[in-house]
Amino acid sequence: MSMNNPLRWGILGTGNIAGQFAAGVKSARRSVIVAAGSRTLATAQHFAAQAHIPRAYGSYDALLADPDLDVVYNSLPNSLHHEWTIKALRAGKHVLCEKPFAMDQRQAVEMFDAARASKRLLVEAFMYRSHPLMHAVLDTLRSGAIGELRLIRTSFCYRTMRISGNVRFAPDLGGGALMDVGCYCIDFSRLIAGADPTSVHATARKHATGVDDVVAGSMCFPGGVLASFACGMSVQADNTAYVCGTEGYIEIPVPWKPPVSGALYTIARGTPPRQDKPAPAKVPPRETRTVDAGMELYGLEADDFAAAVAGDKPPAVSEPDTLGNMAVLDQIRRQIEPQMNADRRR
Repeated sequence: MSMNNPLRWGILGTGNIAGQFAAGVKSARRSVIVAAGSRTLATAQHFAAQAHIPRAYGSYDALLADPDLDVVYNSLPNSLHHEWTIKALRAGKHVLCEKPFAMDQRQAVEMFDAARASKRLLVEAFMYRSHPLMHAVLDTLRSGAIGELRLIRTSFCYRTMRISGNVRFAPDLGGGALMDVGCYCIDFSRLIAGADPTSVHATARKHATGVDDVVAGSMCFPGGVLASFACGMSVQADNTAYVCGTEGYIEIPVPWKPPVSGALYTIARGTPPRQDKPAPAKVPPRETRTVDAGMELYGLEADDFAAAVAGDKPPAVSEPDTLGNMAVLDQIRRQIEPQMNADRRR
């Protein structure tokens, strides 16, 4: 697909992430957004006008009935991913579904089964995977630049004061820090390790609304690779990622939403540098590299999806990737729920 015959997108939902996606896809080469759907026509029309989208629908079903749509971007709350992804697939649309893919792995399996039955592509939307920064980090790791992989460290935290009406603080809508941003940390760790963890341990802080608002955890991967992560909706952190090896480490200051140009990562080989024996000039203690994407992040994601539909490349996030991530999320949620309930009773 090219700009002469782009993949035609419809957006389910008109929230913040839908707006970011619509803005980013304007830079895409193989994708164009032609419709948006909300629960009310007025909301859909306002969103479409703001994003310069030609069609607006006052119900999700009406959007799915549009015969000119090739693919649906499902940006609805987590609890609605399963239902409306399957409906979109049965309507003959490909689907890019926002993370976390589903409420649990069982739902995720049903969604992929529906995709196979409909002969349509279904992919989870971890947009950071489409940025060339991640490709460069993986290439650097595989080149042996930091020796053998031993440790992965990630954080994804923010503090919000907007609690009322926020789906992230609604237990029945699949809220909580783990599902909102912790899923990135888990996905990144699994991507870097190239495997699913053999063991997972986590603890959490429970918010008054009933969701987890801070989670810290660790994972062990085959070969003894360890990973630690922290995520939260009521705490501030550096939101960086580190990939640590026997000969050095890779520092990624902005892993989750890297910029169009000037995305950075640093290869470090000892901090602080040894004072008694300076590192050779050809192996500097810190080497920072810059990666330019040439396109907005969500445009990259949309075009990766278009390329997968055309058979030009595999999906940025595979079915095993998604099912593996959901399995870890399920395991952590089973661990933290009793602990959070016990903490609340004290």
